[in-house]
Amino acid sequence: MDLGLTGRVALITGGSEGIGRATARALAREGARVAICARRPDVLTEAAAAIKAETGAEVLAVPGDVMRPEEIERMVTTVARELGTITILVNNAGTSAAAPFESVDDAAWQADLDLKLMAAVRTTRLVIPGMKAAGGGRIVNVTNIGAKQPGASSLPTTVSRAAGIALTKAMSKDLARYNIRVNAVCIGLIKSAQIERMARRRFPDLPLEQAWARMAEGIPLGRIGEAEEAADVITFLVSDRASYVTGTAVNIDGGTSGVV
Repeated sequence: MDLGLTGRVALITGGSEGIGRATARALAREGARVAICARRPDVLTEAAAAIKAETGAEVLAVPGDVMRPEEIERMVTTVARELGTITILVNNAGTSAAAPFESVDDAAWQADLDLKLMAAVRTTRLVIPGMKAAGGGRIVNVTNIGAKQPGASSLPTTVSRAAGIALTKAMSKDLARYNIRVNAVCIGLIKSAQIERMARRRFPDLPLEQAWARMAEGIPLGRIGEAEEAADVITFLVSDRASYVTGTAVNIDGGTSGVV
């Protein structure tokens, strides 16, 4: 199946590991020209080189911190100059921050909103003019299943991610007239460096595979997802095959969430 991604320029934030890296690899395999952004230059450069070696595609590593507006502007400008007009954006930057309400101070709230909400707002704002000029674009905001069904001790992440879903729906309404589609994915337990660290903390005496299995006990499909499985859904959403899909939030969670 031709996904219609050949030659398109894609920017992926949080692209050095996990879902971001897997998405960059998937898009590169489909012929996209890919730029990945993250804070650690060494890890980012290694990821770009590995994806290029595996796929033969053009992959640009642009280090930067999406919590700093001037860094976002520099990254977007660099990608547009080096690869061309950005018509695919995957807002993937973020890390888990989960605590009881009373333990979260103003600084923690602000930092989480800057990383997970405002980074997406600022990056999207900068790429929209180019998408309009190109006749359309595709944006995916990566959130988590707690955005739809927050649990105890899940702050500030669940609020920031819920805002990301609201942002997705509102933008999809505003931008549809320009053929810019905006969707979200809501991530459950997916293997990544962050989830691996969580597994080792929770089950320090178990080999990693056994720790994965213990963490998966509450997942209906009975296992933790692979980053490539999330990447495949994201790749579909930014492809021509999803040309009538906008304003939706897709769960990628093995059936964990209690809401659709």
